[in-house]
Amino acid sequence: MKKSNPKLFLEICVDSVESALRAQAGGAQRVELCDNLMEGGTTPSAGALELARQHLAIALNVIIRPRGGDFFYSAIEYEIMRRDIAIAKQAGADGVVIGLLNPNGTVDKKRVKTLIDLARPMSVTFHRAFDMTRDPFAALETLIALGIDRILTTGQEATVSEGLELIAELVKRAGNRIIIMPGGAKEHNIARVVKITGAREFHMTASTVIESAMRYRNPRPFMGGALRPPEYARNLTDPQRVRALMRRGSQGI
Repeated sequence: MKKSNPKLFLEICVDSVESALRAQAGGAQRVELCDNLMEGGTTPSAGALELARQHLAIALNVIIRPRGGDFFYSAIEYEIMRRDIAIAKQAGADGVVIGLLNPNGTVDKKRVKTLIDLARPMSVTFHRAFDMTRDPFAALETLIALGIDRILTTGQEATVSEGLELIAELVKRAGNRIIIMPGGAKEHNIARVVKITGAREFHMTASTVIESAMRYRNPRPFMGGALRPPEYARNLTDPQRVRALMRRGSQGI
C-alpha cells in the first residue's frame, strides 16, 4: 500500500537544467524535466537529462512524450518512448512520466503496462493524459490496477481551481492506493488547493522572464513558428517563487 506524505511536497516542472537547479535552490523536492513546455512538455535531450542528474541532489523525473498533441501514439512513437525510458534509467532518473490513451478515451492498458515494466524500479507518474480520459473514475481504477505511482491532474478542467471538486473526490477514492498530484497551483491559491483537495504532492511551474544577453537583435525573422514566442527572453524557474509556494501551501495543511 502506498502511503501519502504528510508534508507538503513540491514538484517543479522545468524545461532546462538551469531551471532544475533553480528549483532545487528554492526548496523543491523533485523536478519534472521536460522540453517544449509550450506544447505541454515533451521528452528532453539525453544531454539535458544526464547533466541534470549530475548536478541535482533532489529527485528527478523525466517526461516520456515524443510529441505534443493527443495521447494516441503510432507504433514508431511508442518505440521511441520505450527507448527513451531505457535512456532515462541508464542516466539515473528517479522516475518517468507517461500517458497513453486509446482513441475512445480510455487508458491504453497494454502499452502502459509494458512501459511500467520497462521503467521499474523507477517511479511512474501518469501525466495529464488523465485529464483527457472519458471517465476519470474508471481511469483511476485502471491506473491503480496497473501499478502507477501517481496521477497528475487539473481535475479535467483548464485550471486546477476549476477542477477542485473532482480532484478532491479522486483523492478520497484513491486513499493510500495511489498519489493524486494536482497541477498548476499558484501562490495565490495553493493553500486553498491543499485544503480542499487534501492532496500532499503538487506539480507546478514557478518561472520568471529573463531577458536575453544578446546586444545585437534582428527584429525581422523569428524562430517559433505561428505562435511567435519571444526571441530575446526566456522563462526560468524563480527560486523565490518556489519558496513562496512551499510557505503558502503549508498554510493549507
